[in-house]
Amino acid sequence: MRRDRKKAAAEIIELLKTEYPEVKCALIYTQPHELLIATRLSAQCTDKRVNMVTPALFQRFPTVDAFADADVQEVEELIRTCGLFKTKAQDIVMMCQMLRDIHGGRVPDSIEELTKLPGVGRKTANLIVGDLYGQPAYVCDTHVIRLTNRLGLSDTKDAGKVEKQLREVIPPEESLNFCHRLVWHGRGVCSARAPRCEVCVLRELCKSKDKTV
Repeated sequence: MRRDRKKAAAEIIELLKTEYPEVKCALIYTQPHELLIATRLSAQCTDKRVNMVTPALFQRFPTVDAFADADVQEVEELIRTCGLFKTKAQDIVMMCQMLRDIHGGRVPDSIEELTKLPGVGRKTANLIVGDLYGQPAYVCDTHVIRLTNRLGLSDTKDAGKVEKQLREVIPPEESLNFCHRLVWHGRGVCSARAPRCEVCVLRELCKSKDKTV
């Protein structure tokens, strides 16, 4: 089974590279802590919406220290349209306090340290170590989970288990861009409700019962 998945994964990687030769994180940021905050805001919210909210947020609080000293209610008002704004605002202020007080204002470069920050799970931590520090990163968001299940590379909806299964078949050096490409493919072609199988570059390899061709 693992050998079959590994072979399929290699083919999928090459097809996605051809389809999406240049990929990057869809969240817009200029400083490391901004990616951390934007990723926290993206939980149960679209990247498009986050990118609409963050310019004013980052202008009002331009540094880690500024966020650490921020009034939580003011942060709430600036991020209200992202959903779950009360919890997210609290997490953002507290994580920046930890960045200031424990890490000298620097975003940690390990999943272990990142997941100690409020509101930071493995998905966020993987994105940070991958995008900021160039480490292997298996970012298992809703698109990656859905597509890898459909493609037969994973067989669970549990993000932690999907990450473990992908680590077994996706080479570390391909991991981050593989996940980025799946996100782009999930948004544009392989949606949850209406996959456009007729234009999908992966249709010959897809094992999904949801296939329309």
